Amino acid sequence: MSSLPPPVVETGAGPVEGRRHGALTVFRGIPYAAAPVGAHRFAPPAPVPRWSGVRPAVEPGANAPQRTRKLPGLDAAPLIGEGWTPGDEYLALDVWCPAGDERARPVMVFIHGGGFVVGSKDAGVQTGASFARDGIVYVAINYRMGVDGFLPIPGVPTNLGLRDMIAALGWVRDEIAAFGGDPANVTVFGESAGAMAIADLIASPLARGLFQRAIVQSGHGGMTRTVPVAQRLVRKMAALLGVTPDRAGFASVAPGDPLLDAVETVSLPTTRLDLRGDDGREPVFGISRFVPVHGDDVLPLAPLEALKQGAGAEVALLIGSNREEMNLYLVPSGVRDKLNSAVGRLLAWVVLRKSQPRAWAVLKAYGMGRGKPAGQVLTDALTDLVFRWPARRFAEEHRGRTHMYEFEWRSPRYGDGLGASHGMELPFVFDSLATCTGAEGLCGTAPPQDLADRIHALWVQFARDGSLPWAPFERDGRTVYQLAAGEPVAEPVMPAAAFLP
Repeated sequence: MSSLPPPVVETGAGPVEGRRHGALTVFRGIPYAAAPVGAHRFAPPAPVPRWSGVRPAVEPGANAPQRTRKLPGLDAAPLIGEGWTPGDEYLALDVWCPAGDERARPVMVFIHGGGFVVGSKDAGVQTGASFARDGIVYVAINYRMGVDGFLPIPGVPTNLGLRDMIAALGWVRDEIAAFGGDPANVTVFGESAGAMAIADLIASPLARGLFQRAIVQSGHGGMTRTVPVAQRLVRKMAALLGVTPDRAGFASVAPGDPLLDAVETVSLPTTRLDLRGDDGREPVFGISRFVPVHGDDVLPLAPLEALKQGAGAEVALLIGSNREEMNLYLVPSGVRDKLNSAVGRLLAWVVLRKSQPRAWAVLKAYGMGRGKPAGQVLTDALTDLVFRWPARRFAEEHRGRTHMYEFEWRSPRYGDGLGASHGMELPFVFDSLATCTGAEGLCGTAPPQDLADRIHALWVQFARDGSLPWAPFERDGRTVYQLAAGEPVAEPVMPAAAFLP
């Protein structure tokens, strides 16, 4: 035990007291906005009321209302957390700092994933210890999700979850120097829904100037809807809850089981709900019903259109995907193998047709009818349609410096079927392999520590000065750095290119 007194830092709302962890200092659960309850529930994030005395910042605190689901044979808690920890003050963040007197260290702000309906800053895989150990001031945030964060209810400001993230980044700009961070050297990074959100923030005029660099892991700006399309979900949710489809109706339902029951119901693939746009496409492919919308002050344009007009050109970008993203969704559930049956070709078409009007052409482009099992065809097609190709499109349209990576290390789980699935890069990025190792761990029993050392070092290097050891991505050259192989390759255009904007 250290004989030094606990660390205390003065913030704009009052002093906070953290804890010492060896050479690090840690502050947990610092509110960056007022509790989103009462009049603040369906309102933009408001300033934190000043507290009296020194506020303890040693416990993780509450997170957004949510209900997690289990995957057969997989311990998902390190990836998404332990579920809902109730409490009002969940618009909060953690700060991990290197101890010592040195100031103006690089800052990294992590935004967690979870389909905009689950997840937490406290999931075990995303520990801030490794980044703080390497000289980074690390920040992780919670934000509103689901109904309260990403449902465009009439009478309620849109994109409240994104507005929360912008408020948290404003807190970092104003407060992080007191924790030893440099507010002029901020890298925001995230995975899955967190990466989608960051791509949206790159395109948002309200987030301009709040970060200098961004790392987008298995995400892009292609998963937003127009407000009119998203309001079909508002009406469906209101009908399930038996309330009017407006602010008063949803405000009459407290966060808790009835609301989470409705979220779970609309998220089922069997629920009848058409969220296709005018082009006949459903840009989220059913993975989540709750996503940001464009056409408001946060996202005046769809993100790709905003990039074409120069939005985010001042941000240096590292973006990438995993080679077999959809395996996480289709292998543990058994869906991929079930489609490898006599009727698999028809079922694959039925599944894809809900989101893609040229479903049969897509399946043929990915090998249907040429001896490849139907389940594998659908898995490969969805990996490119949902994740890999839209990330390349975001890289193509981004007018600032852009580097592209691919994570291709394959987990041996599920009889070698899990592979380089969605989420697999996280324990390597955070150098936290122990959290995902074991009989039910994402990475199996013996993931390579040397690869975690290399990937984590690349993320730290990018946060320090923006440098990376491979050439930027260009529309013509298409340089993609393979993380496991440790080498850049010239990547060809994917078949998915013919079916997406």
